Amino acid sequence: MSDTAVYAAGAVVWRLIDDKLRVLLIHRTKYRDVTLPKGKVDPGEMLAQTAVREVREETGIRVVLGTPVGVSRYWMRPKRQKVVHYWAAEATDEAIRASTFVPNSEIAAIEWVSVKKARKRLSYPVDVEIVEAFERLVDDGVLHTFPLIVLRHAKAIGRVDWDGEDAARPLTDRGIRQAKAIASPLRAFGVRRIVTSDAMRCVQTVAPLEKKIGRTARQTRKISQEAWENDTADIRSVIGRRIRSRKPAVLCSHGPVLPAIVSEIALATGTVPGSYIDSASTLEVGGFSVVHLSATNPGSGIISIETHEPKV
Repeated sequence: MSDTAVYAAGAVVWRLIDDKLRVLLIHRTKYRDVTLPKGKVDPGEMLAQTAVREVREETGIRVVLGTPVGVSRYWMRPKRQKVVHYWAAEATDEAIRASTFVPNSEIAAIEWVSVKKARKRLSYPVDVEIVEAFERLVDDGVLHTFPLIVLRHAKAIGRVDWDGEDAARPLTDRGIRQAKAIASPLRAFGVRRIVTSDAMRCVQTVAPLEKKIGRTARQTRKISQEAWENDTADIRSVIGRRIRSRKPAVLCSHGPVLPAIVSEIALATGTVPGSYIDSASTLEVGGFSVVHLSATNPGSGIISIETHEPKV
């Protein structure tokens, strides 16, 4: 990220009404314009977390993020660039019923329209480009998706500074802060399942996420570093189960094991191997890659991969 740019995040929020696709536009009071829900990153936030929070604040609707749609860039005065990251995000019937939106000093109204009408009503060309990118996803049949999130454990005490078994190494203070910082961004993708290596550093990494979503992680040696080093790991069975379930999940493991996990996702979905495997698996401690798959046809290949790193 640039130190001089202003970063923001938002979503193309969509729903089906009588089997017809509709997207959500907001009418802003102050600017008298029509745009997509978005807002600036708050201190300490990660982009995915910002997108979900801003949609909730502006529309009253709680969403989870789907595939990335695109990034818009434009210049603000004085000569400062604004960079806005967007995701597709479904508004479920339950979320709409629970919406708390009322017209206010910031947002005068929200409106559900067809993609065609959205292109005409949006006030800014950069927003139109994002909606057009969203429409391409629809045309490609990849609107309904689910994520498998590959997570590297947070910062742990180094081997040279630890006298016990390697699997018992705990997180450092920084690692504990990282684990707390990534819990909300992970939740932004609708995570309901957590699978983790049974090593202490992995178990501690997902503990804040367990608390936030009210779910207990399944601990397994099958994706542990010890099993991987001893050639007793069973990554294939773990990945196969997660893809068959078609539910958002986090897989927390170790740096050396991550390339094998991403490779197995590619193999299981019929995705052509490529350099993206290295890019998606070369993560800093506490970093994660979100692998988006089709919910209707997971075997059609990986749709997209995005990588996030904690700021602590």
